Amino acid sequence: MPAANDIRKGQVIKFNGEPHLVMETQHRTPGNLRAFVQIKMRNLRYGKALDQRFASTEAIEVLPTDRRTLEFSYADRGTFAFIDPETFDQIELSSETLGEVKNYLTPGGKVDVLFVDEKALSVDLPSTVTLKITESADGVKGDTASNVQKPAVLETGLVIHVPLFIKEGELVRVSTIDGTYLGRA
Repeated sequence: MPAANDIRKGQVIKFNGEPHLVMETQHRTPGNLRAFVQIKMRNLRYGKALDQRFASTEAIEVLPTDRRTLEFSYADRGTFAFIDPETFDQIELSSETLGEVKNYLTPGGKVDVLFVDEKALSVDLPSTVTLKITESADGVKGDTASNVQKPAVLETGLVIHVPLFIKEGELVRVSTIDGTYLGRA
């Protein structure tokens, strides 16, 4: 196992029995104390970030990782099926693993999945996705004095606020970071 000095940003380490993604490392040598490594990391199961101090010679277990681009295929009762376009293997993920990502998945959409020990732990979306509006109320004529918005339901069930001129059936770009309307597609 590598020493704490050898840990780099982007690696996945095992800490307290849980996989953690290393976001930042700093090697420090205070004047009259022993050297240590300060690691900022995020728990991949729960998403909680923490800072931890390790002795510079302390052994840390680095987990083998694999990042693959998968295509979303279909959803069935809380299980989401993805296809690996290279090997055509089907991989199923639960709605708990996906979290808020499931609000932006459309058939054929691509996502990056981080596998640790051949188990999918996190799913990353592109920064924007294009979705179709399935329900939207008509705007009130003459209500254009300011930036008035109305709620709209997307094909995935997500509700966002769009300008009054957007109609049912249109394709819109949505930010996957905060779920806001970005424009027409």
